[in-house]
Amino acid sequence: MNMFREARIYSLAQVGGQCVLVLEETEGPRLLPIWIGLYEGGSIGMALQDEQKFPRPLTHDLFLNVLNAFGGAIRKVLVTSLKDSTFFAEIHVEMDGKTVVLDARPSDSIALAVRQKCPIYVADEVFEACPELLKPISDDEVQDFKKKVETMTPEDFFRDLKNKEKGSEPGPSAGA
Repeated sequence: MNMFREARIYSLAQVGGQCVLVLEETEGPRLLPIWIGLYEGGSIGMALQDEQKFPRPLTHDLFLNVLNAFGGAIRKVLVTSLKDSTFFAEIHVEMDGKTVVLDARPSDSIALAVRQKCPIYVADEVFEACPELLKPISDDEVQDFKKKVETMTPEDFFRDLKNKEKGSEPGPSAGA
């Protein structure tokens, strides 16, 4: 059975035509970068800043409005696995005293979790499957990490992941 660790958003940055969302283990040193689309990144960023500048609900807001209208609420989201360079997640919804588990992309799950203000969890096996990225400690380490994230591509990250699976040492972009 998978063990899950609570996580929160460490950073969100636009890198070229996509965004990198970095989750941090709340009771540990690990970081997890997840590349997501610009729309999802923008949606998460707006929710983090409590911005509601659109006169009509956006997709994630609409989903929550429908869910709430039917008496449901998101209780937690889980980043459950990493397969073939793709992250998988679940949204746990409570409705009529029952829990319903929905398969979802991590980006949508996290966009909803931020809006619902519910916890985010990451499976230990996901943290363990990825090249080790540890939380920076000093200001210099923070700046180095930000530079690394800005230049790291999904291909760099997953190349390092494949090298780790083969038992070789990770490349230069794997650790902070």
